[in-house]
Amino acid sequence: MKVFRVRSGGFLASAVFPLILASALSGGAESALAAKHSSIVIDAQTGQVLSESNADAVTYPASLTKMMTLYLTFDALERKEITLDQRFPVSAHAAAQEPTKLDLVAGESVPVRDLILGIVTQSANDAAVVLAEGLGGTEHAFAEKMTHVAHAMGMEHTNYDNASGLPDPLQRTTARDTAVLARRLYLDFPREYKYFATEDFTYHGVTYGNHNHLMNSFRGMDGIKTGFIRASGFNLAASAVRNDRRLIGVVMGGQSAHSRDLKMAALLNTAFAGKIMPDNQMVASNARAMRPGQGESTLHVLAHHAAHAVANLSPIGQAEAATPVRKPNTGWSIQVGAYRQKAAAAHAGSIALSHLPAERGKAVVLVAAHSKRHTTYQARIVNLTEKQAQSACHILRRAHRACAVLEPSMQMAASPAASKNLAE
Repeated sequence: MKVFRVRSGGFLASAVFPLILASALSGGAESALAAKHSSIVIDAQTGQVLSESNADAVTYPASLTKMMTLYLTFDALERKEITLDQRFPVSAHAAAQEPTKLDLVAGESVPVRDLILGIVTQSANDAAVVLAEGLGGTEHAFAEKMTHVAHAMGMEHTNYDNASGLPDPLQRTTARDTAVLARRLYLDFPREYKYFATEDFTYHGVTYGNHNHLMNSFRGMDGIKTGFIRASGFNLAASAVRNDRRLIGVVMGGQSAHSRDLKMAALLNTAFAGKIMPDNQMVASNARAMRPGQGESTLHVLAHHAAHAVANLSPIGQAEAATPVRKPNTGWSIQVGAYRQKAAAAHAGSIALSHLPAERGKAVVLVAAHSKRHTTYQARIVNLTEKQAQSACHILRRAHRACAVLEPSMQMAASPAASKNLAE
């Protein structure tokens, strides 16, 4: 295992690791399509396009697929074909889905309400398949209906072959098509749309936080969905309302979750201000466009120009690239998450640290745990006494955040109690 130290001063977003991310996004592509960098912003009420860049480029939706899974679920609820308390069985196929997931067990049954919340917060692939099979009989039949409904909406470049968005060469969409779907979710299901604003969800004793981190830092943001597979890059469909005006934005093919979030925040800020910023100026202009007092976001922006000027989002304080540590701390620590991406692990660690009292020496480290299939990065807060570790987990659990206390002997061991976020 390798340990990476992350600066502990203040509330930091994740560090950006351009070379590692470039390798991750280029390696093992799921099919011939490459990640497409594209975006669009529309007015939710009128559908007017306020800005767009490469909005018709065909790419993979990743977990934005689940927006259509939920659309059909909401439709069935409105038609009273199902109820929120109705329980759907978990098949072996559903239970076998790759993370992220709720770790549903074949043979159990789960209420529709929990399946919806599992998708909204954890982007649970197993929950998406359970809904698909419950509504369509088989996931394949449900995917055919998803595609039919998409085309009826005018999403002519979209095709679904599964309900989750896991890698599939037949799965594809565009930023424009995704904006159409996001708008229809808002207009067609105003009651159910409120699910997208759910901050966290507890299932079988494990609390899952919403993957859309702009929900906590961008004024007016109340959804909708993140998505990531290596072949798509980092995707986000988002909606925010200010002064009784709602805008919908879609960003596809981001190099990291936070450069994607930064771009989305800048796009929405300029659109709310009645300005349109050329897409090719977005990264270079972010620090100016989002300075406190000018933009409406509460985010403080720190732009890093290394490796194609990838920008890093830092709500408070400053983000710093992680550097190797020779030896792990030998005292007590807490683990607050295990993630496929370093950036996501660093972000989780910084959020957890921000909830805790400021104490000298406390630091966030990332521990790389390797397996035959993948590497995960465990976010830990170290340099604690036993009492501090127990108290820290008590505070974090009250804030509905995952936490596990690690004794000194467990410093290099993975903690099964920690939350997962292996693929959106």
